[in-house]
Amino acid sequence: MPAITADTLTLPRVAAAGPTDTERPVRSITTGPRGFEGEGFPVVRAFAGVSSAALDPFIHMDQMGEVEYQPGEPRGTDWHPHRGFETVTYIIDGRFAHQDSHGGGGLIADGATQWMTAGAGILHIETPPAELVESGGLFHGIQLWVNLPKADKFATPRYQAIEGNDVALLSSDDGGALIRIIAGELDGHRGPGVTHTPITMAHATIQPGARLNMPWNRDYNALVYVLAGRGSVGPVSHPIQQGQLVVLGPGDRITVDAAPSQDSRIPAMEVLILGGQPIREPVFHYGPFVMNTKAEVVQALEDFQAGKFGSVPPDGLMPHRPAS
Repeated sequence: MPAITADTLTLPRVAAAGPTDTERPVRSITTGPRGFEGEGFPVVRAFAGVSSAALDPFIHMDQMGEVEYQPGEPRGTDWHPHRGFETVTYIIDGRFAHQDSHGGGGLIADGATQWMTAGAGILHIETPPAELVESGGLFHGIQLWVNLPKADKFATPRYQAIEGNDVALLSSDDGGALIRIIAGELDGHRGPGVTHTPITMAHATIQPGARLNMPWNRDYNALVYVLAGRGSVGPVSHPIQQGQLVVLGPGDRITVDAAPSQDSRIPAMEVLILGGQPIREPVFHYGPFVMNTKAEVVQALEDFQAGKFGSVPPDGLMPHRPAS
């Protein structure tokens, strides 16, 4: 897991708990089922079985891989529409190419993020570049859907390319964990992602036997997803492992402990930590559209079919098919 690494001893450290701070308790732990997305790439459905109220403002999240592709195996998605939310693609290992109908796009590689505001409507494609399809290789990432409030459902589409070295880096108070802030604010430090909905998104690497205890906005919900490794979470140390999502209750701080020993191929515990200001509006989600009502989804389908989401550029990116 290369993502972005740094010497934690030289980084700013998160503040220690104050005398009145409270730990966020564990409300639920769920294990995401495995499935396939797009043209057939393997995913873990991280939010499966969790109530929309507990996830708000998040809608959907897939862990893509971790998978070691053989030559000719890498797959992505073909051109498809979105409306009413933001898609966030964070690539931890490997490369993904992106292009959309509003001029956004580029190569997302080790530790980079593409943040696309679908807003009023957009077409896009995410696919492994030709050289990765031909060679095969390691691929691992996250796709997250962030809801937009009703007032922003028809915002002008926007694309943000966040390179891995753009993220804000912090260390736990003991130096045993590296925190990468992709978007939002954590302990006075802000990540580069610009969001319509107030959220914080961070990726932490916790060394074996180390503890991450960090402040968290009391007004936000709090989710911890285990990307790799195993450990425990919360004030009474509930055990957790790869593929599990933790929903935390109210409080001021989040605690995650890495087990003293990890699998031989996984040197540390890796977790994604998410939270945001709940929108608390009705959600009607159908396929690639996230709206407030069924009528709005029907309108989105009609607008897409009428070509109102833009068009695939004449020289548009297409999935690479290896020669047989």
